[in-house]
Amino acid sequence: MIEQFINFVIRPPRADYNPDLYLWEKDFTLAGRSYKRQDLELTNQRGLTLKCSHYVPATFPEDTPLPCVIYCHGNSGCRADANEAAVILLPSNITVFTLDFSGSGLSDGDYVSLGWHEKDDLKAVVSYLRSNKQISIIGLWGRSMGAVTSILYGAEDPSIAGMVLDSAFSNLFDLMIELATIYKIRLPKFTIKMALQYMRRVIQKRAKFDIRNLNCLQVASKTFIPALLGHANGDKFIQPHHSDLIFNGYAGDKNIIKFDGDHNTSRPQFYYDSVSIFFYNVLRPPKVSKPHVRKAEKYYDLGNINLGAGMDENLLYEIIAGLRSTSGESASSSSFPHSSALPKPVSELLSEIGPVDIIDDAFPEDGALVCDFPLQSEDKEDDHQNDEFSFTSSNRGSWGRCSSLGGSDEEPSADCPTSSSNHNQRNALDTLATPLRSFPQVSPKSSKDGKRKKKKKEQKAQKNPNKPKQDKFEKLEALSQRLRLCILRGINHKRHCSS
Repeated sequence: MIEQFINFVIRPPRADYNPDLYLWEKDFTLAGRSYKRQDLELTNQRGLTLKCSHYVPATFPEDTPLPCVIYCHGNSGCRADANEAAVILLPSNITVFTLDFSGSGLSDGDYVSLGWHEKDDLKAVVSYLRSNKQISIIGLWGRSMGAVTSILYGAEDPSIAGMVLDSAFSNLFDLMIELATIYKIRLPKFTIKMALQYMRRVIQKRAKFDIRNLNCLQVASKTFIPALLGHANGDKFIQPHHSDLIFNGYAGDKNIIKFDGDHNTSRPQFYYDSVSIFFYNVLRPPKVSKPHVRKAEKYYDLGNINLGAGMDENLLYEIIAGLRSTSGESASSSSFPHSSALPKPVSELLSEIGPVDIIDDAFPEDGALVCDFPLQSEDKEDDHQNDEFSFTSSNRGSWGRCSSLGGSDEEPSADCPTSSSNHNQRNALDTLATPLRSFPQVSPKSSKDGKRKKKKKEQKAQKNPNKPKQDKFEKLEALSQRLRLCILRGINHKRHCSS
């Protein structure tokens, strides 16, 4: 039994996983932006190879280094535990670095040390990031063993900007006595202490560290890095009073959050929001403007529309035919064939539609679109901030922690809409009708006013003959984009993730 308890400390179950299945893809999109995963290997001072991944924007902003948060996993964890951190921090222009500590995951090493040797692994990562000119300041986010690792390293490196400490233990020796009580090892207390002394010698011989040196209370009083502590009220493995002891003895700026759950449950939404705001305040990431896209590129390309994804192609033909009939090129929508094969691509059909007079009345002078639902391509900066701090609990739940890497979750998310084809058709028609309903009724003008208006238009056309055609073309391009959005409205991106 003592041997099992020793392995429980220094050789817990090890995560064996495929990075291509359990990590984010090499290239992926998040909150409307493109990112990439850079895999690399580092070597610690003991000569062990560490498997690492760095999530960064697909294109770094010029002459603007970005801050980085290093995610430190628990004793049975791995790099896959940082998936949730990437979702929360990347939209805020904060890069995320994660690693398999020595003795964990795919890295070298036979034993874990619950933070003692892991702080040297963390030192190797910080040294690498310091040499990267694209990285500015660094923060730490640790859970369980990773939180202890962060405290131990933070006491030695005051240049760290901030730390999030989730479920850290205060003293390993005291924790082992508590676990003996929780697991109901029926021995006298002095006998348990004697057994722990024996375990101490064995662990020191095998894993090369002393369990009595793992005392976060000793370093908390000497650490001044801003810290946010978190702990689940129902945690039976590391009880909440451990974080309370660290919080009371911590010397720097601090805050603590308690929430429902146990040691391994997914954290609630408000906790992730607090973490995001905390790192945003201590790291001060730059606000990078969105890349400029020309109107023709923004509205004209309809992409590869999947007509089988809940959209009736006959409805699509009727919409295009209605646009053609408005411009005088077609008598009615019945002139279009109602077959399953498209005679021409949709983009060609829309490009053939001539200038539509009624659309000129529906659009303002600046050609802006009026719609009842937000367009992703027209997000404002305020909307971007909302994306940074709002993530649904179903997304977090779909990324299981690495201790349960048994399989993959192939079921669709509970938040995914499952509507019928008729419902999509109604949405498409309502969406396209929005600009016409959004403007007030205009009383008919006299023929004299019509002649004056026509004369002014002719004078403007003589000054700039290409502008009217260009304006109408841009409006039709915008309408084609609305058509594309209503077709693709119910389609959600789904990635392969752990259970």
